[in-house]
Amino acid sequence: MDYSKYKTIVFDCDGVVLDSNQVKIQAYYDTAINLGDTPEQAQALVDYHVMLGGISRYVKFEYYLREIAKRPANEDAIQVYLNEFGRILDIALMDCQIAPNLLSLKQKTPHLRWMMLSGGDQLEVQTIFQRRNIAHLFEAGIFGSPDNKDVVLEREIAIGNLQLPALFIGDSKYDHQASTRAGLDFVFLSDWTDVVDWQGYCENNKIHVMHRL
Repeated sequence: MDYSKYKTIVFDCDGVVLDSNQVKIQAYYDTAINLGDTPEQAQALVDYHVMLGGISRYVKFEYYLREIAKRPANEDAIQVYLNEFGRILDIALMDCQIAPNLLSLKQKTPHLRWMMLSGGDQLEVQTIFQRRNIAHLFEAGIFGSPDNKDVVLEREIAIGNLQLPALFIGDSKYDHQASTRAGLDFVFLSDWTDVVDWQGYCENNKIHVMHRL
C-alpha cells in the first residue's frame, strides 16, 4: 500500500482493529437469552445483526423488538436490551485480540491523521480504547453510534477534521458503501470479517482486499 497520497486513515473497529466480530455475535445471542427470549428469537437477532454489519445496535434492537419479538419497540424497552448488551461487551471487549500490527502501522504513517469510526456505541468504544491504551493513536477522534457512519463522515469532512484524500479500512459492506458515498478510497480486511459472501462482494465491486492490518 502507498499511503503517501492520503491525509487521513479511517478505521472500522470490529474485525479491523479488534478481533471482536464473533464476540459481538455471541453478545447479541446472550442478550436475548438473558432477557427471556427463545433460542430461535436470539438466533434471528444474530442473523439480522450479521446481515447489517456496521449498523448501529439501536437500529437492530428496535427492529428485533418490533419485527421478531413482536413487542413494543419503545425507548424504554430498547434501553433494557442496550444495557444488557453493553454489560456483556464491557467484559468481552477487554479480552479480544488487538490487531498485532496496529502500532507498527502507526509508526509507518506518521504524516497521517487516524480516525476510528465504529458501528458500536461511541462512549463504549472510547472507553474500551482508553482502557486498552490505544485511544491516543486516533488523534482525529473516536466516533460511533447512535450517529451512523454516513452522518459522521459527512460532518467530519465538512468541519475539516477528516482531511481528504482519505482511506477507509473496513470489513463490512456498509463500510464500503459509506466510504464510497463520502469519496474515500476503501480497503477490505478479510481475516476477521463476518460477511459470509465477502469474496463475491469484493470481486463484483472491484474492492482491494488485504488479510489484516
